[in-house]
Amino acid sequence: MPTVVISIGDAMREFQLNDAKASLASIIDAAARGEPSIIARHGKPEAVVLGFREWERLGRMAKVPSFGRLLVSAPVSPGDAPKRNQTAVRHVKL
Repeated sequence: MPTVVISIGDAMREFQLNDAKASLASIIDAAARGEPSIIARHGKPEAVVLGFREWERLGRMAKVPSFGRLLVSAPVSPGDAPKRNQTAVRHVKL
């Protein structure tokens, strides 16, 4: 018997691994309809079954460039940044 787990805004079914093996076809059918399921082993969530369209959508979101890559690709000229202060650091006794 699946346990209903409530995630943010959506209901997600949870199956123990042995139950998931027995009802794999229905879990895949539900995922294709946009209803993901959690597969648990010994009561601990181990995997999520998603539909292929949702998996592709999440993959496209992962291709967003990192902040570092955005900085490197910014159209900056050498004169755009202020010159670095090259004076020596003063030493302070603590």
